[in-house]
Amino acid sequence: MDGVVDLGLLQLAASYVFVVILLTIVKIKKISREREILIASIRMTLQLIVTGFILIRIFDAPHPVVTVLIITAMEIFAIANIYKRSKMTLSTKLKKIIAFSMLTGTLASLSYFLFVVVQIKPWYDPRYFIPLAGMLIGNSMTGIALGVSILTSGMSKQRHLIEAALMLGATPKVATKEIVNQAFDAAILPTINSMMGMGIIFLPGMMTGQILSGTSPLTAIEYQIAIMLGILGSVSLCVILFVQLGYKTFFNENSQLIQ
Repeated sequence: MDGVVDLGLLQLAASYVFVVILLTIVKIKKISREREILIASIRMTLQLIVTGFILIRIFDAPHPVVTVLIITAMEIFAIANIYKRSKMTLSTKLKKIIAFSMLTGTLASLSYFLFVVVQIKPWYDPRYFIPLAGMLIGNSMTGIALGVSILTSGMSKQRHLIEAALMLGATPKVATKEIVNQAFDAAILPTINSMMGMGIIFLPGMMTGQILSGTSPLTAIEYQIAIMLGILGSVSLCVILFVQLGYKTFFNENSQLIQ
């Protein structure tokens, strides 16, 4: 490969034919998704264009304060998105647990990854910091969102079983053990499945991007392995914090289920 193939505006516009194909399919099938597809496509395009111009400015003049502000914004949007995606009303206590789990898990994993694994200097170098933080936070957000869904649903649907266990003398931890384990399992399963098929069934986005930009495939593989393990650690840490603390918000100080 002699150089990077730069996409022109016409080439980029040609890729939108896939949106047209999807719109045609849902139209024929009479599935009312045309509006969502169009909004998603337009929103994705505008957001990425704006992000691109912002990143150019940030990369040209890196500063620790700017980097901290960016990761703060990413965390806030991720936490807000988890709240929004929940189909059930979340208590104030559970929302605090979600925020605490996201912040603690992602920041601890990101710090370890930056200072021990990648060892970038300076640590706030946005070319490394922002993409890595985005992958860890994005995947952890998905993991906790799944955990929230399973935990809240299980606590609601299996309320009678929990109450029966409590009446027989079980502690809240024992009474909700199966639900907590199911929530944790469901939350980490997508990451594990992604790792299972990586390299054989598909090439991940980060690795593909590096190869297309001219990076050696071996270097791209090393980074991909490291970031996938980092994602696995971040998701696991965030979710275990959430489920181990989250179930307690469904009980009062007398170990009774809150109505």
